[in-house]
Amino acid sequence: MIAGKTILAIIPARGGSKGVPRKNTRILAGKALIAWTIEAAKKSKYIDRLILSSENEEIIQVAKEWGCEVPYKRPIELARDDTPGIESVIHAINTLGEKYDFVVLLQPTSPLRTVEDIDGCVQHCIMTESPACVSLTEVQQSPYWMYNLDDDMKLKSFVQNGEIINRRQDLPKVYVLNGAVYVAESGFIMEHKSFLTDETAGYIMSGENSVDIDTELDFAYCEWLINRKYG
Repeated sequence: MIAGKTILAIIPARGGSKGVPRKNTRILAGKALIAWTIEAAKKSKYIDRLILSSENEEIIQVAKEWGCEVPYKRPIELARDDTPGIESVIHAINTLGEKYDFVVLLQPTSPLRTVEDIDGCVQHCIMTESPACVSLTEVQQSPYWMYNLDDDMKLKSFVQNGEIINRRQDLPKVYVLNGAVYVAESGFIMEHKSFLTDETAGYIMSGENSVDIDTELDFAYCEWLINRKYG
């Protein structure tokens, strides 16, 4: 709880990963991928309840072993490749008996996100009096140095009406969603069916904490970072 507001955290994890098979239960630096998110969330000083949303029995069992509550099994129709991620959040809000002021979504594919990142995003949402807040990281490759090619194979700046910038020091700061932390008022989610509107605030995370595992290369890189940091 923070500022008198109750907080529900949801870890969405379905079993149909194609880029990295059985990704959520695969061992990353000594423990299941999903365990990294469960451990960080359980350390939060603001989260009142942490639950898993999954249709997969293996994921459910592993999550329980790491101390995550599994109050229901997600319907199969909400765990398909083309199911929007927000649907699992809406389903949780509608299914749980208790009502919460805020919902935090924590995807298990961001194992390097820390409890400081989670609580920092929640704090930022509350302190800025925003109905929603999402985590971001600064882009490594600026869109101001990106181009399209026309039919004559001539360069056209990707940023419309963008000025030519030659020095990296002069590039405007640009941020990208990193998928690590999403926070929003429950009513806001039900109204907009999204965490993202013009009212959404941004919370900046480090690039190292922002690794999102989608491929085997991502997995290997993340494991290397963990081993370098912790040994």
